[in-house]
Amino acid sequence: MERNHNTNMNQIIDNQNELINNISNEIPNVNLETKLFSLKPSPAITPSDMFELAKLTSSLLEDSRIDGVVITHGTDTLEETAYFLDLYLATSKPVVFTGSMRSYSELGFDGLSNLVSSILVASNDKSKDKGVLVCLNDEINTASEVTKSHTLSLDTFKALEFGPIGIVESENVIYTRKGPDNRKLINPMTIENSVEIVKIYAGSSSHILNFLVESKIKGIVIEALGRGNVPPQMIQGIQNAIDHNIPVVLTSRCPKGRVLDNYGYDGGGHHLKTIGVIFTSNLNAQKARIRLMLTLGMTQNLQEIATYF
Repeated sequence: MERNHNTNMNQIIDNQNELINNISNEIPNVNLETKLFSLKPSPAITPSDMFELAKLTSSLLEDSRIDGVVITHGTDTLEETAYFLDLYLATSKPVVFTGSMRSYSELGFDGLSNLVSSILVASNDKSKDKGVLVCLNDEINTASEVTKSHTLSLDTFKALEFGPIGIVESENVIYTRKGPDNRKLINPMTIENSVEIVKIYAGSSSHILNFLVESKIKGIVIEALGRGNVPPQMIQGIQNAIDHNIPVVLTSRCPKGRVLDNYGYDGGGHHLKTIGVIFTSNLNAQKARIRLMLTLGMTQNLQEIATYF
C-alpha cells in the first residue's frame, strides 16, 4: 500500500486489516495470510528493495500451504518491481501485483476491487506457469508487457502492443491468450545498482554518456529514437562506454515496437550494432534497466550480457 500526505502508518495498517476482513467475507473459500514488507511510497522503492521482496516471495512460495501470492504496490514503480520478480522467481505458482489509482480516503477507491480480483487470479489454477501477473481494473497483464500509460485513469496499466492476456468477470478468471513464451530467468546472488537511463532527443550530445563513464557507471540504457537510432554526435560517447567495458543497451522512446538494426548511417541501428550496442526486444527503458541490473549480477562480460537480451 502507498500512503498519501494525510495518511500515517497506523492508519495504513488499520486500512489494510479492514480490507482483508472485507475480502475474507467476499471470498470465503480462500484462506488469506498477510505479511507487511514495506510502507514506502512507490517512488521511494529501490532495486535493492525489489531484490529483498523477490527473495521473500521466493521463500513464501516454497511453503506447500501457499498456492499463490498477491503483492500490493504503489502504481508509480509497480511495473518495475513486477518485472524484477518476473525475471527472478522460478516458480509455477501465481504471483500477482495490484494497486490502486485512488487512495483509501478518496471517493471511488479502487483498491478493494483490484485486490479481490487479484486474489481470484492468484487462487485460480489457470494462472499457473504464466510468470508474474499484474491485475488492475479487472484486466490481467503480464509483467513483461504491461506499463503505466496514464497518470490518473483507472485503466492505466496496459500492454500497449498486445493487450491483456485475460480478464476478471464477477468471480470468473478468463484467459484469452497465452502471453509471451520467451521468459528467461535471471537469478543472481547480487544485483548491480549502478545503471542509468539516457533519453535521446534531437541534437543529443555525448556529454551525459561521457560523464557517466567518468563516474564509473556499470551499465547504460539508451532510450533511442524510432527503431533504435541516435544522433551521430552520440557515437563517441557510446563507443567510449563500450571501450570501458560498460554495456550499452538499446530501447526506443516509442511506446510500441521493437528496436531493429535497419539503418546504416552514423547513429543508425545497424551502425550501433556493429560497435557493440545490445538490442532489446519489446522492452521499455525502465524494464531494460531492471534486466541489465540483474544480468550484471551474473556477469560483466559484454558478450555474455548480450545473451540475456
